[in-house]
Amino acid sequence: MVKERPDAPPAFFEAEAAGLRWLAEAESDGGARVVRVVGASPGRIELEEVAETRPDRSAARAFGAALAVTHSAGAAAFGAPPDGWDGPLFIGRRPLPVAHETSWGRFYARDRVRPYLDPAEAAGNLTAQQREVVEAALARVEAGDFDDGEPPARLHGDLWTGNVLWSPGGAVLIDPAAHGGHRETDLAMLALFGAPHLEDILAGYDAARPLRAGWRERVPLHQLHPLAVHAAGHGPSYGAELADAARATLALRSRRIRPPQHHD
Repeated sequence: MVKERPDAPPAFFEAEAAGLRWLAEAESDGGARVVRVVGASPGRIELEEVAETRPDRSAARAFGAALAVTHSAGAAAFGAPPDGWDGPLFIGRRPLPVAHETSWGRFYARDRVRPYLDPAEAAGNLTAQQREVVEAALARVEAGDFDDGEPPARLHGDLWTGNVLWSPGGAVLIDPAAHGGHRETDLAMLALFGAPHLEDILAGYDAARPLRAGWRERVPLHQLHPLAVHAAGHGPSYGAELADAARATLALRSRRIRPPQHHD
């Protein structure tokens, strides 16, 4: 399988290859299978061919469990690129900021949602009123209201259903925007555009590495990023969905981990 893009920005496909190899490091421990990189060069990447088939519930549960292992492989920081990669990152055709942040909330608001708001508004896909709601939600996120002490996970980063191929041997991941982030973000992206046997994927994941209480209520919080990316270039319906997700985020209770209080 060869992908070519003559107008690709510098290191575009090389970044994809670095992400695939980084994710694949977890396979030996039972992590999700990742498409093999045959070669990458400016404007071109060659990948192994993947024979596709229909998924079943068993394959979905196995994928969920394997994805939990991949996430557990970790990352250097929130927003960190794949180990050994010092070039740019991308999500789809858009730049994806690199960060080395200790606070998930600061990273997520600053580097995964805000960069896409100006383009979304300029394109007419996000109104000024909708942006006000999004900014209000981001203020809470940035303040750490939803920081929960979880370490940075090794994320695929663009885990919509089209980037999960189902082979006779199970799920195979393609086209990542790999970085360090919160594990719930990958799961929320799977839910955003629908995935076959999603509940089985989630059950397999939760059995392997239990999710924190309230994770379903936090799905809109973790969908702010992909919705912002899509609002930047794919129409006003995504701006409306982004504002709805922001309203749901504002309704969430704080998850902030506070230091213990000491009393004399």
